[in-house]
Amino acid sequence: MTPSLAPRASPAAAAQRLFLALAVALLPACSVAPPYQRPEIPLPAAFKEAGATWAPVVPADALEHGAWWEAFGDAELNRLAQQLQQSNQNIAAAVAAQAQAQAVLRQQRAALWPAVGLSGRSTRSGGAAANRSSDSAKATLELDWAPDLWGRLSSGLNQAQASAQASAADLAGARLAALGSLAAAYFQLRAADAEIDLLDATVAGYARSLHIVQNRYAAGIAAQTDVLQAQTQHANARADLAALHQQRAQLEHAVAVLTGQAPAAFALPRARWIVQLPEIPPGLPSTLLQRRPDIAAAERAVAAANAQIGVQHAAYFPSLSLNASLGGSGSGVAELLRAPGTLWSLGLTLAQALFDAGANAARQEQAQAAHGARVAVYRQTVLTAFQSVEDQLTRLHTLQEQEPLRREATAAAERSAQQMLNRYHSGQLGYTEVVTAQATALSAQRALLQLQLERQLAVVALIQALGGGWQLPWQEPPAAADARGG
Repeated sequence: MTPSLAPRASPAAAAQRLFLALAVALLPACSVAPPYQRPEIPLPAAFKEAGATWAPVVPADALEHGAWWEAFGDAELNRLAQQLQQSNQNIAAAVAAQAQAQAVLRQQRAALWPAVGLSGRSTRSGGAAANRSSDSAKATLELDWAPDLWGRLSSGLNQAQASAQASAADLAGARLAALGSLAAAYFQLRAADAEIDLLDATVAGYARSLHIVQNRYAAGIAAQTDVLQAQTQHANARADLAALHQQRAQLEHAVAVLTGQAPAAFALPRARWIVQLPEIPPGLPSTLLQRRPDIAAAERAVAAANAQIGVQHAAYFPSLSLNASLGGSGSGVAELLRAPGTLWSLGLTLAQALFDAGANAARQEQAQAAHGARVAVYRQTVLTAFQSVEDQLTRLHTLQEQEPLRREATAAAERSAQQMLNRYHSGQLGYTEVVTAQATALSAQRALLQLQLERQLAVVALIQALGGGWQLPWQEPPAAADARGG
């Protein structure tokens, strides 16, 4: 049915036609989209490494994660974390992507409303033969509306809303990843500072030993091989120190870029390494995994794919659109304003595809296959999250057991090296034994520093695996959580 001009119809007939059109248009929309159900995942009864009970994984990334980096007790890290959240370019890109998704959502929501337009035209015409001119003017108010009878627009709106929520989760993921990278780079830098201090002291001690050996050689007490061994040991320590300075510089460059600065304009002075670890509560609840941004984004992608099935299924049904116009014309703008020739029109358009060679069916199958793929990705994301938590818990337990043993080995190696040096000074053994003992002591000291760094990095990795720490929201009473909006 196409729009028809009816300038001679009575107002009563026009009103009747408009009423009938609106009655049809406002019929309750019958959505053909399948009801959305979150994919189920079979889970074990308890954490293998922590003994906590599993709970159904429901994305809850909107819960407050807290400033987890503050638990490490380093004021400089806290300052850098705040700067990162303001200046990191990956976060800025994610913010822009979220704004784009929100704009798409507003576009989809606007499609549910009628579109109203106003057009106007004024012309002046004439000719040399007629030796006169004429004016004409026309103005029209138009309304177009496609009622959402089969839920196609509402399914598109649901899809856009799920995509916007996934984009918000991506933003949270970008922020968590950037903060985790910053914490890891910062701790490695501070560990490098501590190792540089160790090697500075070691190089100074080796220099003193070399001087003593050279004096003993000059006095004929020591062999030249002792001098060569001391020189080799001293040179190797200095080479290791130079490599550490290079490593520290690269870590400083990484921190600069993470905080949105050019490396040339950034400097982080050497400082004492604060080897502090936040206390991990026993029996971490699996509800913490609900806050992982990647889980939330994957689940929202499933919801968006489900809505797309509804969009494609609605294509099987006829589309209906209503249009109306009200306008006037006259021999000039002044006459137009007096509205001597008002025209109106009402139209109802119904369209239905009768044959498309299976295109609609193919699009439907494509949407269903895409939904199946998103479900698989969501389940894999959840399983990978479980694996990450288990891996980091195992890593932390192992490192915790190793640290007292490393401390014991370091203390024994330091005592052995000092005893060997004393015995060498008294002429009881050769310098080879001294070099071996000192190398063993230095290796033990560096291994202890590396283990302390590994423990901090493992805690950061566990925090990321849990979606941003283990602060207290899940321990609040339900009423308190509801009052917070969590």
